Amino acid sequence: ITTLVYAYAVVIGRKQVINYCVTHFVCLFSCHKLQESLLSSNSGYSNYRGILNWCVVMLVLSNARLVLENLIKYGILVDPIQIISLFLKDPYSWPALCLIIGMISGTISECTGTFLHCINLAALLFVPAGTVLSVSSMTPVGGVVALGVFTVLFLKLYSYRDVNKWCREIRRAKARTLSRSHSCPSVHKANGTTGYTHVSHPGNLTHRDIYYFIFVPTLCYELNFPRSPRIRKRFLLRRLLEMLFLMQLMIGLIQQWMVPTIQNSMKPFQDMDLSRIVERLLKLAVPNHFIWLIFFYWYFHSSMNFIAELMQFGDREFYRDWWNSETIPYFWSNWNIPVHKWCLRHFYKPMLMKGVNKLAAQIAVFFMSAFFHEYLVSVPLKMFRLWAFLGMMAQIPLAYFVGRFLRGNYGNAAVWMSLIIGQPIAVLMYVHDYYVIRCVL
Repeated sequence: ITTLVYAYAVVIGRKQVINYCVTHFVCLFSCHKLQESLLSSNSGYSNYRGILNWCVVMLVLSNARLVLENLIKYGILVDPIQIISLFLKDPYSWPALCLIIGMISGTISECTGTFLHCINLAALLFVPAGTVLSVSSMTPVGGVVALGVFTVLFLKLYSYRDVNKWCREIRRAKARTLSRSHSCPSVHKANGTTGYTHVSHPGNLTHRDIYYFIFVPTLCYELNFPRSPRIRKRFLLRRLLEMLFLMQLMIGLIQQWMVPTIQNSMKPFQDMDLSRIVERLLKLAVPNHFIWLIFFYWYFHSSMNFIAELMQFGDREFYRDWWNSETIPYFWSNWNIPVHKWCLRHFYKPMLMKGVNKLAAQIAVFFMSAFFHEYLVSVPLKMFRLWAFLGMMAQIPLAYFVGRFLRGNYGNAAVWMSLIIGQPIAVLMYVHDYYVIRCVL
């Protein structure tokens, strides 16, 4: 075709036709250009949705095989009634619940003055711990729940005292507002309803104020919390259904998947069969990680949003994008925002203001976190092995290694590996020691 057009153009003597036609047909049949392969880093391609879907399909298929294998080997072990035995042994004695009710009713009260305040905070940690250790009918799960409630109350009252102390200091300096808190101005409700009034010290020192702070999902006290305009009933119902469903799902996975794996892991530990121990560890890693992820969503999203919506608490930042963590410190500062804010505001920054260097302050934060992790595990189990404490302190050299030698996706993979493998190691160590103490000795 190109030859015929060229001959025709020569005959009629129109050079512009020649150039146009040749260029047009050359472009029409050209199929190559300068470009990189899609999987090359220089291509700029970022749409991997199909690969992500493939990963989900492969994950579902692989775990479907594990579920079928579990059902064939153990049968159906899920028993919703059995969960009650985890909280109490004697149906007429509810020690864990009695501890919590005693706290709410004012048996353990907030006292004024620095000396009495310290005694009160110490009582919030040691009295429940002593009760858990001394009461024989207290089970590990009930002990964890009770101690968790008192630990949260300890952190809240510590923050409450600090903020009011700052208020008194500023008030003495003739200031009207608390500059170190992020107090929010009046928030007016939508649809023409009345807004919330701005409170200043000492007008905040009321029973209504402190009880509101105790029940809202935050550990850091403020005189004026951001408030949502109204309670969204559909949102509240969705969160409630999520809480109920995910709780049953976690219980079912623990009974059906984790308990048989843990029971079968005791003999390799007794025989010190290293290859079998590693095999059981890897087998336990998958269900443990799934349950941990479900627990994260259940607690930090469903439960906290449910309470926040019920209390019209406006700050819903309970977590950030910890799943994109490329360093260990980024994970610990983004997966549990209420605790991170408390540590930053009431522990880390005060240490810096007193002249402590950043590294020592960071190590002190990890040390405190390790103490509470061990407190919430060893006391309910009524044995002290320090595995949780050592696991938290091991995050310090791990954070240095990941931050120093790994970057980007490699750092993110290292964070995920520490979560997937690290937790089952601690679980097996505690279960093994608990089994030796309770069953063998």
